[in-house]
Amino acid sequence: MPNKRGRTDTESTDEAVRALLDRYQCPVPFHVVRTRFLGAIVSPVAGVSPIAMVKGLWGGEFPAVDRLDAINELIEVLVMGLWNRLTRHQNRSEPFRLMRITVPLTTEGLATLALMRQEEIDGFVDGLFGPEERIDLPERGYHALGELGEMRAMLAGVCELLGTPAQDSGDDDATRLIGGIDKLTKIAEHELHETVLSCVRARRQMSHALPVTKPTFH
Repeated sequence: MPNKRGRTDTESTDEAVRALLDRYQCPVPFHVVRTRFLGAIVSPVAGVSPIAMVKGLWGGEFPAVDRLDAINELIEVLVMGLWNRLTRHQNRSEPFRLMRITVPLTTEGLATLALMRQEEIDGFVDGLFGPEERIDLPERGYHALGELGEMRAMLAGVCELLGTPAQDSGDDDATRLIGGIDKLTKIAEHELHETVLSCVRARRQMSHALPVTKPTFH
């Protein structure tokens, strides 16, 4: 629905979040903030605090500000805006979508896209586990998280390969691999959604949950 400025809430929120993160030099990029928040929203870990998650973007404290209402703006944009908007993805009919960007059909474009997808999965896992090393998930979520781990490893392998000085992948190969990452993106979104739905179910029926150890990514 359009707001008073004639924009949709989605558009204004994304613009506001990006601008705020840039203004306060947040070390966490927007695409990671989205998935980290989503993981925290559905996390089976008790006592997850949106305010603590916001502080965590700057290492555990709010960024240095010169006026009190700046803190209120942070909360309004990141919690009342982005966080609350992401909660709708707990519904089966509203799956979460990873960020879409346009990259050149080159090795550099491939590296950018692969790294972004890798960081998005990392963000979701970080938000999901929080400070814990183990959480309990229903069987479907257990397997979905495993699938995400395998995809993350594949993406890391692409990034490592492209970071090798001797590697000289032609643009034709880059185009083909970018297409592969696009397919991987859709699979990752499906597994993310299954993990989200499993976490929602886990809150109701923990007796059928399986322990999951937080993966160590290298």
